[in-house]
Amino acid sequence: MESVAITKEAHTIYFICSPQDKRQIAECKASGAEVMVVSFNPVGGDFARKINYGYELTNEPWIFQAADDIRFSADWEKHALLTSARYKAGVIGTNDLGNPLVKKGKTSTHTLFKREYIEEYGNGTVDGTGRVFHEGYDHQYVDSEFIQTARMRKQWAFSRYSVVEHLHPHWGKSVMDQTYKKATRATKRDQDLFVRRLTLINQMTSAERRVRRPK
Repeated sequence: MESVAITKEAHTIYFICSPQDKRQIAECKASGAEVMVVSFNPVGGDFARKINYGYELTNEPWIFQAADDIRFSADWEKHALLTSARYKAGVIGTNDLGNPLVKKGKTSTHTLFKREYIEEYGNGTVDGTGRVFHEGYDHQYVDSEFIQTARMRKQWAFSRYSVVEHLHPHWGKSVMDQTYKKATRATKRDQDLFVRRLTLINQMTSAERRVRRPK
């Protein structure tokens, strides 16, 4: 919340919380952000379900999907929007300064996307299972599928200078705790699912890729 204050474009911050996390909910409310409390418990697919939930209950033209362990840099949104305009892309990857594939511009862990992109294609997944994200993953590879689908639609671009740092223990920027451990409990299963669904993405027809391209 402290770092996002530098964002110059008009924005609203939403925290999407699980119902039993009373302390988390209280802290989020105290931050001054908007707080959504879902009705479902945080079982498998919780992250994807929460992003889909938040999408349906908001109306902003641009959405930045993220976790709460990030730090925004100056002009992050300016660079992201310039990249969108330059490449006419509705899905923009930001630089998290940690993930090796992200730093190479191959993917992104935190992504800015245009609501119109979801509306025009109907969803962010290859087979329509999830308004933005596929909810079949336990946690990992959700963003990988989203980005690969946008790539096939020629709607993804990486914005190297749009820096939103991921303060993750994998990069030595925070301490491993139960939440982080939970996120990696089903890595192999999530990876296998992604490989199977990647086949569907690669089989997308030219007609599917061109469906009502966003303006």
